[in-house]
Amino acid sequence: MYSNFANGAYWVVPGYYGYPRVQAYEGHVQPLTFVLIHGSWADASFWNGVAAELRRMGHTVYAPEYPGHGNDPNKNVTHAMITKSVADYIVAHDLRDIVLVGHSFGGSVIQKTAELVPDRIKRLVFMDGFVLGDGQSVADQLPPSVKQTFEQLRQNSKDDTILLPFAFFRELFVNLADLGLARQLYSEVRPEPAKPLFEKLDLKKFYSLNTPKSYLYLTEDNVLPQGEGYGWHPHMSGRLGLFRLIKSHGDHMTFFRSEPALLAKRLYEASRD
Repeated sequence: MYSNFANGAYWVVPGYYGYPRVQAYEGHVQPLTFVLIHGSWADASFWNGVAAELRRMGHTVYAPEYPGHGNDPNKNVTHAMITKSVADYIVAHDLRDIVLVGHSFGGSVIQKTAELVPDRIKRLVFMDGFVLGDGQSVADQLPPSVKQTFEQLRQNSKDDTILLPFAFFRELFVNLADLGLARQLYSEVRPEPAKPLFEKLDLKKFYSLNTPKSYLYLTEDNVLPQGEGYGWHPHMSGRLGLFRLIKSHGDHMTFFRSEPALLAKRLYEASRD
């Protein structure tokens, strides 16, 4: 079905759950500037596929690395060090009117980054990202059994890090992947600094901001239980107040590698005006 709206031509195509989805022509995409923040057990290369698709669509994309990840051998980092590095990156590159995207642990990072550079942010997008309440930590959002497992892994490490067992990673993080892809993705996992996951964050300033927000919910993401007082949506997303909700097929990590074009499209839908 074709419709001609005042600001351009659009296709109305079938969407999820039986509702129509309005999709702009390829040549009528609103150019945006994205800053993509990865989560735990990942580094900036996590975004390579999605970033390439966003650039192909005509957007400008940055994916900064933060302390304790990538090639940084120092795992003794804090949440404040991580968020300051992201804010410093944004300022150093003089980025303005940005869409700041946080995946997983990156959700807590963009919460604190928004407090530091609120005037440079056009919209915050949480992509199955943690949305913490004031005074909470990421670890507080986990079921008791998972939190206990993380604490044990942390204590058993030599440098206060957490390395996920393969079975845990395979069933919770990449549940839609075949075994071969799951093993490939696991081979890229590095020990995660534990301290930032357990730090309780003062988020009073974040909850005073009027920055527009979106939540991109990947519906097969099994990292958090679906319901039972946990989960990404509506448990996490509901803390944002007024927000835009976009849903997409996907688990926690698989589609970033296997379906980057799909995630780029959904990310654009979450970010456009």
